[in-house]
This record gives sequence, structure tokens and C-alpha cells, in this order.
Amino acid sequence: MRPARFRRVFARPAWPTWAAFGLGLGLALGQAPWSLWPLALCALAGLIWLVARGDTPGRSARIAWAGGAGHFALALSWIVEPFLVDIRHDGWMAPFALILMAAGLALFWGAAGAFAGWAGRGPRGRALAFVLALSAAELARGYVLTGFPWALPGHVWIGAPQMQLAALTGQYGLTLVTLLIAALPVLLPVGPGRSLGAGLAVAAVAGLGLWGWAREAAPVPAEPDPPQVRLIQPNAAQHLKWRRDMIPVFWERQLAYTAEPGDPPPDLIVWPETAVPFWLENAGDGLGQIARAAGGVPVAAGIQRSDGPLAYNSLAVIGAGGRLLGLYDKHHLVPFGEYIPGASLLGRFGIRGLAANDVYGYAPGPGPRLLDFGARLGQALPLICYEAVFPQDLRGTARPRWILQVTNDAWFGTRTGPYQHLALARLRAVETGLPFLRAANTGVSAVIDGRGRVLASLPLGRAGQITAPLPPALAETPYARTGDAPVLILLCLGLAFFVATRAMK
Repeated sequence: MRPARFRRVFARPAWPTWAAFGLGLGLALGQAPWSLWPLALCALAGLIWLVARGDTPGRSARIAWAGGAGHFALALSWIVEPFLVDIRHDGWMAPFALILMAAGLALFWGAAGAFAGWAGRGPRGRALAFVLALSAAELARGYVLTGFPWALPGHVWIGAPQMQLAALTGQYGLTLVTLLIAALPVLLPVGPGRSLGAGLAVAAVAGLGLWGWAREAAPVPAEPDPPQVRLIQPNAAQHLKWRRDMIPVFWERQLAYTAEPGDPPPDLIVWPETAVPFWLENAGDGLGQIARAAGGVPVAAGIQRSDGPLAYNSLAVIGAGGRLLGLYDKHHLVPFGEYIPGASLLGRFGIRGLAANDVYGYAPGPGPRLLDFGARLGQALPLICYEAVFPQDLRGTARPRWILQVTNDAWFGTRTGPYQHLALARLRAVETGLPFLRAANTGVSAVIDGRGRVLASLPLGRAGQITAPLPPALAETPYARTGDAPVLILLCLGLAFFVATRAMK
């Protein structure tokens, strides 16, 4: 590179953009499986400082967008994995998927930066405006275009005591608090002998940690005879799952784990998403085989079904004799995975949903519903795959006794995606105070209590079963009662203040 061109690349305003991209990478390291939240918090503080230095809306937007692009490029790097299952057919799309996903989601951050540059007076004003606008942008990201609230800044606390705050605020309030803590060194005087902001940030992190630790450690009343649930993990790699010679292998494996004796015996057996290799209406004696292996114990199994021209990704509850006891159809589908927007047009070019069996993909079910598993187990809220990412999907019914997720995380690879999906399940448990059980095809299958603690699990990439007691439901949390409304109102008031202040200039 010529010296003059080198100087142009790293001269202002180019260097803050590149620095912001690097800080975004550091922020991503706070997500599972790395969970380096101290590094992530420092990186976030640096990004807020850079955005606050932007003296025009355009510069602040560019810096914020670059930070978001770096963050999503690393945190969502697993997005290439589905395209590598059939690499000859879909592999060419993998780099475009990552680039478009990172760049597209970063637009939310860029919009927040533009607002900060427009509304804020001076660096401190821009920093606070960016905190509020980015929190609002992340909340919008959970709803716009069916939503994708994955890798929020507040998710860096999952697994740490500070995540207990989500019981009060939910994941969007947790993100707002995280951004405010990271912004304190910019909002309050910092310099030689003046470290008030940084000191308060450390104190806030420590205080939240102590409060969260105390909440985790509080005793939970034990049930004298808790119901037992068995989770089946066949470990069917996605490129082998539907191969003719491997279908019997995985089928027999699941039947064998189902039939294993237990002391105490299970009250319910759960197979993961799309675990059954036939469609419900073409089951033949398949449901009977499941029932005989279970010895009369109900089995909840992921299965595909059709109703006329419509196909559904479903969860069926199978009782003695192969009788169908309950049915749930997934309603929050994955765009470009389970269905294709504009399928009639894109289907002509051979573009189809990666996880669907038809160009038009699956049809959405009618919405959230509870499944009744009897007196011992009570009612459960079923979730299929990434429905567990959306806290709003857990609020459409009466309060259940527990939450049940079946998923096929083989689509997410083996490096980061499955661990992030598990982390979000833990956060849903904290937000609701409900035990969360997840049966995952390749892992991680887990029993999670109402404070987000993993009590039993099967590691990624291992076939097996776990039989564990169903943890008790805790008292309904403040967030479960109010949802995102308080955080939304607070953000609207804060943003309105900046707009009004800007109008009075």
C-alpha cells in the first residue's frame, strides 16, 4: 500500500470506523460460549466513547454501524453453518449470508448512532442519546420483520449472577442497564484524579453481581416426590439425519433410550425437533412403536405433519397404544429457513427454505398454546427451536407450570450457535421464574431451573438420555407480569426528551 493511501485509510474519520469494528469484535466475545463479559463491557464503553466523539450524525452513524457489523460478524458467525450441510448446493450462499446478516442488523446500530449525533449536545449528550437509541433499536430488532433478538448487549451477562436482573427487566431492560453502565466513564468526569464514572461502573457491576448471587443462592422449596422427565438426544448430524441408511440407526437409537429402565421411572419422555422420520398422517405403526418402547409413558416428539396443502413443524404427544394426546404447531417460523418470503418468485430460481421439505416451506401454527401433561406434570408451554429466542412468545397464554423446548441445533454447527441457543433458554427461565427443559437433537439438552441454573445436561455431540426431576416453578416475576412495556415507556420518554431538546435549539 502506498504511504499516501495508508495515511488516508487511518486518518480521521477512517480510524474511528476501523476501531469501532474491532471494538464490536471485542463486544461479541461477551456472548456464549466465550462469556468474557469484562472484555465486552470495556469494548462497549470504547464504542460509546467513539460514537460520542462523532461531531455529525453521519460520523456517529458510521462508527455505530461499524461497531455493530463487527459484533454481529463474530457473534453470529454460526449463520454460515446451515449452508454447509449441503455445501455443493448451498455453500456458495454462506459468505453472503454472514455479510448481509451482519451488515443488515448493524443498520439498527447505525440508526441509533445517527440519532445520537443529531440529538446530543456535546459528547456526554451524544453518549446518553446513543444509549437510549441503541436500547430502543435492540428492542425493535426483536419485533421488526418477525424479529431476531439474538446477541443483544445484555446477553453478555448470561451465566453470570448479573443476569438475575432479567427477572425484573427482561432482556431489553438488561441491555439498557448494560449500556448505561458502559457509558458511565463518558457521562461522568474521567481524567487524572477524576475517575468517578469508571468507579461507579465497577460499583454497579459489583452491586448487581452481589444481588444476583444472593437471588441465586436463595433456597427453593423442594417437592417430596417431583415428576421425572427424560430427554432424548440422538445426536443425528444434519448431513446424516435424512440419509436412507442412517434413518433406521437414529430411529432405533431413540427407541432404545426411550425403553431404558429408570429408578425412579420417567413420567414423560421427550424427543427433539423433527425426531420422527415419518409424517404424522403416514405414521402406520410408528406411533405404536414409540408407545411400546415407552411402556405407557407419554412421549412428546418433534414430527412433521400436513393438513391438505399445508405442512407444519409440530410437537405430538403420544400415549399408550400410539394414541395422539396433544398437538402443537410451531407458529414463529424462521425466514429463509422454514419458509421463504416471496416463495412463488424465488422458488423459480431454486431458492427454498433450508429446513423445509417444500419450496413453500412450513405454514405457521395458530399461536402459543399449553399442553396438559396430567396432574403430576401440569401444563407446559411448548416451544420449537428458535421460538425460545422471543420472550413475547412466552406471554400468549395463562402461566404454565414449566416450559418445554424441542430443537434441532445440528443446523447451528458445533462451535457457537448451540451454546448461544442454550444461553437464551437460561435467560427465558430467569425472566419467567419457570423451569425450562430442552431436548436438542445434537445438544445441548438440559434441565434448567427458574433461576437459569443448568441442573442436568447432555453435552454437545453426544448421544444419550437424561432423566431428571422437574424443578419447581418459582413465584411469577415482575417481568412476567409486565413484559416489555415499562422499558418501552422509559425509552420513549428519554428519546422524546432529546427530540424536544433538539427542537428548542
